[in-house]
Amino acid sequence: MGLIEIVLIGIGLAMDAFAVSIVLGLSAKNPKHVIIPSMYFGFFQTFMPVLGYFAGIYFTGKIQDSDHWIAFILLGLIGGKMIIDGLSKENVKNSIDKNSFGYIKILILAVATSIDALVVGITFSFFEVNIYKAALIIGVITFFISMCGIIVGNIFGIKFKSKAELIGGVVLIAIGVKILVEHIFPQNSLL
Repeated sequence: MGLIEIVLIGIGLAMDAFAVSIVLGLSAKNPKHVIIPSMYFGFFQTFMPVLGYFAGIYFTGKIQDSDHWIAFILLGLIGGKMIIDGLSKENVKNSIDKNSFGYIKILILAVATSIDALVVGITFSFFEVNIYKAALIIGVITFFISMCGIIVGNIFGIKFKSKAELIGGVVLIAIGVKILVEHIFPQNSLL
């Protein structure tokens, strides 16, 4: 898995945090309200793939023959959920209640939006990926995208939340399909 795929996965994973950040932006009043939630989101998007990676390594020997199918299914499920959430108008209404800047609430939101990164970390364990580099890239991307989300939310409101989740879902599904196709039709067999 190359740098481009990791960056795209990072962008896809950051869309949940972006969507929540837009909602947080509705009540942002100072720079602290931009930086602190972004740090939480970035930290957990860095930590969770590492945790998932080591959990995946534990199970890799047991499921090595079907790892590409597992990666495809997991990324497809995550992406599908994001698309459904993006199409759901009720999801936007319910998330407005979460716009508090209390540290405990931000912590809960950061953990909740990074569960997908845990699953992606498991997927990374099936491939030759430098998990620390990949996790850092994902975390930094999430940090900056979350900052942008809070600023956008503060300026434009929740208008872009569903579009962000749709795009993130499509990106994750596309990467899952790419992984599956690369394993079913390896480049060497086509030559």
